[in-house]
Amino acid sequence: MSSQGRSGPPGNRGPREGEGGEARKLQEARVTRGKQGKGKGKGKGKGRAGIGCGGRGSGAEGKPGLQPARLTAGRAAGAGPGQEGEGGEEEEPRSSGKRDEGSAERGTEERRIGAGRGEDDSLEERGQERGCQACGGGIPGTRTAMAAAAAEDAAAVEPVTRPAAGPALWRLPEELLLLICSYLDMRALGRLAQVCRWLRRFTSCDLLWRPIARASLNTGFTRLGTDLMTSIPVKERVKLSQNWRLGRCRDRILLKWRYSQMPWMQLEDTSLYLSQANFILAYQFRPDGASLNRPPFRVFAGHDEDVCHFVLANSHIISAGGDGKIGVHTKHSAFTVKYSAHEQEVNCVDCKGGIIVSGSRDRTAKVWPLASGRLGQCLHTIQTEDRVWSIAISPLLSSFVTGTACCGHFSPLRIWDLNSGQLITHLGSDFPPGAGVLDVMYESPSTLLSCGYDTYVRYWDLRTSTRKCVMEWEEPHDSTFYCLQTDGNHLLATGSSYYGVVRLWDRRQRACLHAFPLTSSPLSSPVYCLRFTTRHLYAALSYNLHVLDFQNP
Repeated sequence: MSSQGRSGPPGNRGPREGEGGEARKLQEARVTRGKQGKGKGKGKGKGRAGIGCGGRGSGAEGKPGLQPARLTAGRAAGAGPGQEGEGGEEEEPRSSGKRDEGSAERGTEERRIGAGRGEDDSLEERGQERGCQACGGGIPGTRTAMAAAAAEDAAAVEPVTRPAAGPALWRLPEELLLLICSYLDMRALGRLAQVCRWLRRFTSCDLLWRPIARASLNTGFTRLGTDLMTSIPVKERVKLSQNWRLGRCRDRILLKWRYSQMPWMQLEDTSLYLSQANFILAYQFRPDGASLNRPPFRVFAGHDEDVCHFVLANSHIISAGGDGKIGVHTKHSAFTVKYSAHEQEVNCVDCKGGIIVSGSRDRTAKVWPLASGRLGQCLHTIQTEDRVWSIAISPLLSSFVTGTACCGHFSPLRIWDLNSGQLITHLGSDFPPGAGVLDVMYESPSTLLSCGYDTYVRYWDLRTSTRKCVMEWEEPHDSTFYCLQTDGNHLLATGSSYYGVVRLWDRRQRACLHAFPLTSSPLSSPVYCLRFTTRHLYAALSYNLHVLDFQNP
């Protein structure tokens, strides 16, 4: 008998004790590979663990069992059940010559699996090849193919999940992470978002950016924390606010007209309303917000002279004309009602809660109802003893303020009771003669802003004092302030009388933040009216309408 060990039938016998060293070495190598696959055999119990690579579980104990060695080569050589060769299967080495009671059954099952392997679908074969790759073996070129397949699968599905590796900090509960990240500033949050996709998504939470937005310029948050623009992510608004802070914008002309005018303007959603001569034109914004669809989609007429001022009130437009009349227009139709209100031109008008107040050059202010059955019926006539340039109703609908020319009274700002028409109080006491107030607006029931000929913007708080303002900003070039607008928080925009200068102010500072001259010396014009959104600022001058685009500077 030869010194080399004789192999028994596949799946039944292994090398006997005392056989040649070469067979023993071969069998020990197979046993070693079987032990490497023991973990996989344990995990699946009696199931297979990577054909051609790991060991087979031998029942409840999970010991390495039959190894389908070089299964692929065996299928290629055509080795069928019961044949010997490279495709055959051998049982594990035993210390005794006794035959394992379950080996025959297992060998039969393995032969059946090996014979039917070629009929399996491509997905199962890919799983086998991946198992070979994990053990370091397999067909040449399999690693490259499987790496390409894995990259393709990762590109098709990229779930944004929390990274398993990394600092233990990222494995904390999200509520605790939010609390920790709330102490970071804008720059730190931006750098943290560059670490991985999960952190970029996590740091985009509105809850983290809301405190930063409230401290930024023109982000849609009021001083009380009310969010006026919930449809836009807070992080995007904070990024855009940096353009306002740094003065990065692009100046464009939206409209031009041939003759010098004193236009007034209002914004509502995606529409712009602009007065030109004795008409009010309604334009639709294009999606970029920096251009208009022409021609206007609606024109409101009715005045015999220029429109001096108008406001939007729900479904109505209330206009004041140089002909001394007040016009009531319906936005969605051509219905217009006008009635004689004052003996001279009506310089200003406001409407809230179904009440209209108007101020005129004839030194009177009047209160009117908006109800359709009572249009034109004056409720109160107030003698202001001075020409009225501006007017505003309190948000509480209990009073209104008038801004006059400051020629017949020591204070141009006075507050009147809306129900009785009686004087409540006047604001300030140190105005020089001629320091008329050209624009005034309530910011809250107890705070208001005013500007005018004295080249100051003043902030009044009725809860502290009516004799002195709590904050004021001076025009650096001693120009008249024609108009003002605020975001309700930190940003303040004003329009000056010379060279169409629009100034941006941070109300936490005394000095001007930025200045944008919109006209040159031959065409010097005041800024008669300005309005802004979080992305754009619109300024109406004598000959054209400008837009400052902060979204695409």
